[in-house]
Amino acid sequence: MSTSAKPSHNGLPANAAVAGEFLTFTLGQEEYGVDILKVQEIRGYDAVTRLPDAPDYIKGVINLRGTIVPIIDMRVKFHLDAKVDATTVMIVLNVADRVVGMVVDSVSDVVQLSGEQIRAMPDVGTGIDRRYLTGIGALDERMLILLDIEGLMTSSEMGLVADAAAQAA
Repeated sequence: MSTSAKPSHNGLPANAAVAGEFLTFTLGQEEYGVDILKVQEIRGYDAVTRLPDAPDYIKGVINLRGTIVPIIDMRVKFHLDAKVDATTVMIVLNVADRVVGMVVDSVSDVVQLSGEQIRAMPDVGTGIDRRYLTGIGALDERMLILLDIEGLMTSSEMGLVADAAAQAA
């Protein structure tokens, strides 16, 4: 585990979430938040075209108004059983000049969090690489796991950036 992330003035790591608006969504029993500025749109779940030899968390691709968009199943990525039901939705994101979709159980709402409402991630094991968790948002009785969605989607393990570089060549 790297200790290169230096704490900022509030004790949070340098990649910690900053105050702002977050789109909240659920996966299993947990509620997550992503920076609303990364969200392009929210769509109902559509059938996807499977890709051969893709990792299990990449459901496939969809054609979104002429753009081929890879779709990530966040339940599978976060080690939950795959499930699609009436509330399942796709969140279409703009990350690193790339459009990516993620399948989640449901979208809750958009919340405003101040710096005082964002806490550092506790040092406990999770099914998610801690590099992609930017903090915990405390909103009344709700606890939101805040994701560095751009860091996660552009990570080498996802393989999406390499694909973009190959397409550009």
